[in-house]
Amino acid sequence: MTDRPTIETLLREGRTFPPPAEFAARANVSDPAVHERAEADWQGWWASWAERLDWDRKWDTVLEWDAPWARWFVGGRLNASVQCLDRHVAAGHGERVAFQWEGEPGDELTLTYADVLAGTCRIANGLKSLGVGRGDRVTLYMPMVPELAMTVLACARIGAVFSVVFAGFSAPSLRDRIHDLEAKVVVCADACWRRGQVLDLKAVVDEAVADCPSVEHVLVWNRGEGAASASPGTERDRSWREVVAGQSTECAPESMDSEDPLFVLYTSGTTGKPKGILHTTGGYLTHVLATSNLVFDLKAEEDVFWCTADIGWITGHSYVVFGPMANGVTQLMYEGAPNHPRPDRFWELVEKYGVTILYTAPTAIRAFMKWGDEWPNLHDLSTLRLLGTVGEPINPEAWTWYHQVVGGGRCPIVDTWWQTETGGIMITPLPGITELVPGSATRPFPGVKAGLVDESGAPIEGPGAGYLVVERPWPGMLRGIWGDPERYVETYWSRFPGRYFPGDGARRDERGYYWVLGRVDDVMNVSGHRLSTMEIESALVSHPAVAEAAVIGVPHELKGQAPVAFVLLRQGHESSDALAAELREHVAAEIGKLARPEAVHFAPELPKTRSGKIMRRLLRDLAAGKAVGDVTTLADPSVLQQLKTEYEGRE
Repeated sequence: MTDRPTIETLLREGRTFPPPAEFAARANVSDPAVHERAEADWQGWWASWAERLDWDRKWDTVLEWDAPWARWFVGGRLNASVQCLDRHVAAGHGERVAFQWEGEPGDELTLTYADVLAGTCRIANGLKSLGVGRGDRVTLYMPMVPELAMTVLACARIGAVFSVVFAGFSAPSLRDRIHDLEAKVVVCADACWRRGQVLDLKAVVDEAVADCPSVEHVLVWNRGEGAASASPGTERDRSWREVVAGQSTECAPESMDSEDPLFVLYTSGTTGKPKGILHTTGGYLTHVLATSNLVFDLKAEEDVFWCTADIGWITGHSYVVFGPMANGVTQLMYEGAPNHPRPDRFWELVEKYGVTILYTAPTAIRAFMKWGDEWPNLHDLSTLRLLGTVGEPINPEAWTWYHQVVGGGRCPIVDTWWQTETGGIMITPLPGITELVPGSATRPFPGVKAGLVDESGAPIEGPGAGYLVVERPWPGMLRGIWGDPERYVETYWSRFPGRYFPGDGARRDERGYYWVLGRVDDVMNVSGHRLSTMEIESALVSHPAVAEAAVIGVPHELKGQAPVAFVLLRQGHESSDALAAELREHVAAEIGKLARPEAVHFAPELPKTRSGKIMRRLLRDLAAGKAVGDVTTLADPSVLQQLKTEYEGRE
């Protein structure tokens, strides 16, 4: 390992990374013209992937498009759980491992595809015994356990619309989502483990459903010894053992229309009211089947795939449940935190289970950097052959650290851009053909047409920066906001009519590669110049003392807005006024004097959700002296008070 170039050297040289010859020789995509071929007949390209699914009735029309409303594979009928389970078992792969699961305390479980099919059918029959049928809504509030994945598939099997709520949301947040969906049944765990502590999930559910008259039953799965709820429960409770355990392992799947709702996933809205993002069946399955196969280069008979996301987020829907399982691959699922009981828990699991593909968030990678190289270096990570990132743009230093320290300099990295609303990956490298540039998501996935426009909506050709848009429909796209079609049109299609606007800015370089700069509300106007917070954050973390950074814009009497930085230091570095000044000048040297932060605040931690995203909105509220509002999605709400003390002390 000592003969590899240093991260600083690689960044200074601006090194690019072509696909390793050994990887490219076996890659699922080896034709460099794949993008052009897909573009020549983009509807036919998507249809070729849909044909890999098992349809009860093939579609009549690939696409009906009446902007902004899309219908994909019109007239086709299929069942989502069949794509993930039955067809693999029928093909003779029932004994292939579907999930290697490990709980945070160290308990283990191995489930084959045949096991998951049997468990899914039991749960489906149990839900039917509670009166759940086609079109009914079911809310799930569970930790990362196989029963969550099986319950998702069970809902799909009987035609019920499911909505997973991350098991970390507060009772009011859960209540609002249940109420908006008018869920008939809530399926929950009594408790779960997190950093050695037992979280009482059932108590949260009991508080939430007290104000939800649509809920007829609460189906409770018991996490196990040492992780019980203290809640006395309610008269609506039904035990898993009573309802599910004795059910038949056979359940005929409902034949669903391609455009029948599959799930609703709530995401935060700027109005404070969560948006219920609606995804349907045929197009969504086609999108996640294709992207899982090509982006992650999945080899079902060889790979152990680990997407570290919780199923409560869209990444877990698309790249834990439906995409990988439709491809029939073996996966690792882990219940707990990456640093419990030690900061090497992830690397211990990679070594133990022989993980070949790791897909995680840039914020997690920056945390690993902060904890130090010694933790991954304790373990044999040689089984890894591909790495991926998801959730937000990754800064070049974190990319390079991930490539060198975790991937040993040999693993391509797929830096993926997409959203809850897009359903699946939209901009990404294809690891067998794409020359990688640290920090760039590179090119749109074949069949996806992205673009850049200026403030007036005029297209930006060639290299340039502007608003990122999607120029035409794609199969995995959201079909609306649950119960609020006007909000769907206003939020995503009104700014640039005829184009989908995700709310992100981006630039495109001379190669045609995209560099996603983050939310346009994370763009500052400093003395008439637009600056991306992501660019300033990348400059800060390129300094050897900085592990993570979050930048916000604050009002400034002369400049309009000025950047303010919150910085998390790497081990071995201490905060000081001298270091703050050094970091300000470092940014000025990297980007220009205009980008120099007005102030640098050293933080013990940054406010993050449990999925690892930095909540810059809370930092803006803190800087403006506003009440910070709901912080139930934070991994550690106490971080805000520490930041407030630091901020007020350095003003």
